[in-house]
Amino acid sequence: MRVGVPREVKSHEYRVAMLPVGVEGLVRAGHEVLVETQAGAGSGFPDAAYVAAGATIVPAAAEIWRSCDLVVKVKEPQPSEIRMLRTGQTLFCYFHFAADADLTKNCLASGITAVAYETIRDASGRLPLLTPMSEVAGKMSIQEGAKYLEKPQMGRGILLGGVPGVAPAKVLVLGAGVVGTSAAKVAAGLGADVVIMDVNIDRLRYLDDVMPANVDTIFSDEHTVRDHLAQADLVVGAVLIPGAKAPKLVRRSDLVKMKNGAVIVDVAIDQGGCCETSRPTTHAEPTYVVEGVVHYCVTNMPGAVGRTSTIALCNATLPYLLRLANAGAAELAREDAGFAGGVNMIAGRLTNRAVAEAHRLTFSPL
Repeated sequence: MRVGVPREVKSHEYRVAMLPVGVEGLVRAGHEVLVETQAGAGSGFPDAAYVAAGATIVPAAAEIWRSCDLVVKVKEPQPSEIRMLRTGQTLFCYFHFAADADLTKNCLASGITAVAYETIRDASGRLPLLTPMSEVAGKMSIQEGAKYLEKPQMGRGILLGGVPGVAPAKVLVLGAGVVGTSAAKVAAGLGADVVIMDVNIDRLRYLDDVMPANVDTIFSDEHTVRDHLAQADLVVGAVLIPGAKAPKLVRRSDLVKMKNGAVIVDVAIDQGGCCETSRPTTHAEPTYVVEGVVHYCVTNMPGAVGRTSTIALCNATLPYLLRLANAGAAELAREDAGFAGGVNMIAGRLTNRAVAEAHRLTFSPL
């Protein structure tokens, strides 16, 4: 099979979907790999490293989209790329279809097979290709939140960990999954006063055992969320319903009760955001203010730390990519129910129920 790796074109996206070692593995298995020139430069992997591993470097993405049966990317296809999709082609990347009706409809119209990193499950029911980027995003949420709490960034002028004689910031984490746990660990390590909320009491019980003393676990309901929003300096939106739109836990009416200059980092923005006033932003223009609250809603947070993110992502994706190239999406889906969950659409049919419900489209079981 001919496998293509285009350079990412989303704003300030520095990741690449394959390491040179991945090229070597695919070539050893009998596949041909085309890599767009400079695709790995943002992550510190030069063209020469891909050539040494057996790849062919091509000068433009158009050749990859035209000639490759399997294209592997990091982020969802951008408008310039959607125009080059073709029927029968398999695209393996993050899609987050539930948050974008136009993307969903355009990909359906193209006739591609869309295999989404974020909905593949392993034998234990976990999300192995989403987890590494969730870990990165969770840790980054505190870095970015601390930055935007600074007064020059329109924040409250609060140091996250405080100093002797001055209280630390109050951090509210909504969601106790991978993102929320990573965020709480970093915030606690910096000395903040942290509350992590979830509806899974068993998960909260576990975190209560393993988290440091400055992290409190609180069961999430509408009243409790509102109470803690009013106290928070930094809020991290970390809720996830795999493949589906994120629930709106923070309403516009809640913002007026929050502190002026408080910060919301909505990591759930890839799935539509868990704050009613959230809208996608970029690394070039990451924030905006509503009702005095700073919103940070960058849709590709891990892209800013391209080298760390690329290595972490490719460590997870390569085994699936090798199997996908060897067997093809349809055959692999028949063999592996967890992989089948990643097949969101095939030949113009939408095969992910949550996406179909999000956009009121016809669901077609795989």
